[in-house]
Amino acid sequence: MKKLVLLLAIAGISTVSFGQIDRSVRPKAGAAPEIQIKDPQVFTLNNGLKVILSENHKLPTVSVYFNSPSDYALEGNKAGTATLMGELILSGTEKRTKDQFDNEKDFIGLSVHSSAKQLYMHTLKKHLSKATDLFTDALYNATFPQSEIDRIKTKYESDLLAGKSNPSFIGQNVVKKVIYGEEHPNGEILTEETLKNITRDDVVAAFKRMFTPTKGYLTIVGDMTFAEAKEYAEKNFGSWKGAQPFTATYSTPKNTQGNRVIFVNKRGAVQSKIIVAFPLDIKKGDANDLTFNVANQILGGSGFGTRFMQNLREDKAFTYGAYSQYKTDEYGSFFAGSGDFRNAVTDSAITEFIYELNRITESNVTADELSQTKAMMTGRFARSLQDAGTYADFAYNIFKYGLPEDYYKTYLKKLEAVSEENILDASQKFINPKKLLIIVIGSEEVLDKIKPFDADGNIEKLDAFGDKVKEIRPADITKERLIEKYVLLNTNSKTIAEAQKKLKKIKTVEQEISMTTPQVPMPLTMKQYFQAPNKSAMSLEVQGMLVQRQYFDGKTGGQFVMQQGTKDLTPEEIDEKKKTAGLFEELNYAANGVKYELIGIESINGADYYVIKRENSKGESFDYFNMNGQKEKTVSIVTVGDETTEVTNTYGEYKDVEGIKFPHKTSMIMGEMGFNGEVKSIKVNQKIDGKVFMK
Repeated sequence: MKKLVLLLAIAGISTVSFGQIDRSVRPKAGAAPEIQIKDPQVFTLNNGLKVILSENHKLPTVSVYFNSPSDYALEGNKAGTATLMGELILSGTEKRTKDQFDNEKDFIGLSVHSSAKQLYMHTLKKHLSKATDLFTDALYNATFPQSEIDRIKTKYESDLLAGKSNPSFIGQNVVKKVIYGEEHPNGEILTEETLKNITRDDVVAAFKRMFTPTKGYLTIVGDMTFAEAKEYAEKNFGSWKGAQPFTATYSTPKNTQGNRVIFVNKRGAVQSKIIVAFPLDIKKGDANDLTFNVANQILGGSGFGTRFMQNLREDKAFTYGAYSQYKTDEYGSFFAGSGDFRNAVTDSAITEFIYELNRITESNVTADELSQTKAMMTGRFARSLQDAGTYADFAYNIFKYGLPEDYYKTYLKKLEAVSEENILDASQKFINPKKLLIIVIGSEEVLDKIKPFDADGNIEKLDAFGDKVKEIRPADITKERLIEKYVLLNTNSKTIAEAQKKLKKIKTVEQEISMTTPQVPMPLTMKQYFQAPNKSAMSLEVQGMLVQRQYFDGKTGGQFVMQQGTKDLTPEEIDEKKKTAGLFEELNYAANGVKYELIGIESINGADYYVIKRENSKGESFDYFNMNGQKEKTVSIVTVGDETTEVTNTYGEYKDVEGIKFPHKTSMIMGEMGFNGEVKSIKVNQKIDGKVFMK
């Protein structure tokens, strides 16, 4: 009974309380608080290194950041050197190999990271001495071993190859290239060719240029007093010597004279990635910096409430998501709105992007939009204060960009003060919907749709790295002659009759290939089998565990995939297998009725290739042969249902085995997954267990 009375009393209180509140009226927001951030304490060492201390004694941890005072240098045909250097700083020192460094770091739980302009560590204070020994060893004594350079280069090669199939990777490259240009460090793009040009000497020179104490910044955040910081900095960094920082001046990006349409061809794409971008004459901390950031968040910054998302997804159902970014640094700023859209609505999507950019320059945003955006940005700012790195960034930015000392303390007050009129003024000042960079990455079938958006009606065609694409030129030989060249080259023959005679002697071929990928810590073993005239099989294992298997006995076949089981080949797939049978399947194209054509000569990264296009039941493939007739790459566009996948295989280091040349280096890129392969063995005319070709 007592419990019942208590419940009724609570209910009564609740009823009275609810009755006193008019929920139809939005509560007034309280005044934005001033953030209680303790002013950093600053001093400069005799070598010119500025030390910034941000005390925080809540946890017994210390974070140390060194930020380079140097500007980026133009790298030309060695673009990517600084990026490569930044990843290699922790790859070994004069005192420690990479393994020794990693083991000592892990033993004390040290977190340490490097980039082209920063070295960072985070440690428990009780391990500060040991952590600093490791930190300064990398800072002063990094050796950049050639073996590690080769390893990272191989990783980058795989990443670049995979990136060429990734619209987001392509988009990032093209945006930077077209906004900043080649004479600006932000516009220089790492490519396969520039990666090959980078030497160890280049990496070492970049490190010496970027990592110098003079006018550099050492930021310390955490459980350290000012007296401790002075003693710590003098002891560990006071004797560091280095050159004057590298300085350079680069031009500020300018708007185009009219809307400029840029197209990157992605063969077989069923959707277009659209990016609508423009440069901004805004620097960090400028009067318009925060205001335009608010405008960006309203347009498409994040969440489902933005104008791009509400228009392009919720209203038009053109895409799963449409977003925007506002990026600013010491070299310039830009805005970019983007999304992925079906080919059929590519032009309509561009129209809506332009509509929204016009709309925000023509009338005030709504009070609801502004208040919701401010609430989101306030929450994001508050959450960031839980990270010690945020305080390091605040202290560094104040000195680096000359911001007012109370810039971050009063951030929320400045945010709260941004009005609808401020947003309109900034939008009118910086957004011109008739001077946009409209970038489309997709199928050539959309070219006619996007042409009207260009001010001059001339679409610029660029490649995955933002370089101009040369139009495919007519081939100077026939498709039959190209295949002859390829077969003669790889059979060491003078005539096709001689080549066919040699090939008839090849009864079986068995290859073992070691496949590696950054996504899997251990190598995979691929085995490929061929038995004349038309049997083939493949298996893929990881540490003896079968992951995938394909088999074809000349009449039937199937595929096994771990966790999916076995699936028989369809009649169409069996027909495809029969058409492409043989050690050199190209020899049988005509006899087997394969649809193929030599579409011309394409220039890629300065090299010319003959391109043969083939059609099959699941899509189409493009074979790339160098001017000598050697096959170097195959790009297959496979469509199953609504899903389209691009698979790229490359071939290199052809070597003679029993009179036939086989590639000994290969790679396979499928979507964003990339594998590098090295042939371990090739056995010719040895007995193969017939079971490998059977279910």
